[in-house]
Amino acid sequence: MTKNKTDELLLIFTRNPEKGKVKKRLAQSIGDQAALKVYKYLLKHTVEVTKHLGAEKWVYYSEALPEDDIWEKDLFRKKLQQGEDLGQRMEQAFSEAFKAGFKKVVIIGSDLFELTKEDLKMAFLALHEHQYVVGPAQDGGYFLLGMTAPTPRLFRNKNWSTSSVLEQTLGDLEQEKLKLLPVRNDIDTFEDMRGHPQLMELIN
Repeated sequence: MTKNKTDELLLIFTRNPEKGKVKKRLAQSIGDQAALKVYKYLLKHTVEVTKHLGAEKWVYYSEALPEDDIWEKDLFRKKLQQGEDLGQRMEQAFSEAFKAGFKKVVIIGSDLFELTKEDLKMAFLALHEHQYVVGPAQDGGYFLLGMTAPTPRLFRNKNWSTSSVLEQTLGDLEQEKLKLLPVRNDIDTFEDMRGHPQLMELIN
């Protein structure tokens, strides 16, 4: 167990930005090249929202660890996701975080355009008084999950990437002290983009 500057850790799950491998549902409407462009824009947004956060920050890549990219080494520690599915990968990341001595650990993805610094501050603040914090996504999943102790059941027996994930997760936390954040909308389809002129400009 190491001595950390803070007991708060933000885990950021990201996909290596490669054409044809990101935002596949979105790509069905706008094509692989445009979907990659949108994804890179969302990555930059996530960097901006997270880089000045007081918590430690670990970025977990899907495929490989790049030497130089938008995640600056002095602000973000780079790691590789491990596991067969999203649940195993998240469970492993949380396990590593708590073994390293962190007390409040929050995970997010890297493609939520509606994510704000306030959402993240609110999440860590919630963990001072609650054991868990969840940020519901409009599509039935969640955009943020935080906890104060390892909880493997949250990552098992879930239908990942479906509209049942949030309901299943909240079912696991029925007896726990839980804080829910305001609902946010992921950018998964062309319809999700329509309300955001900045994103629409990327493909016009």
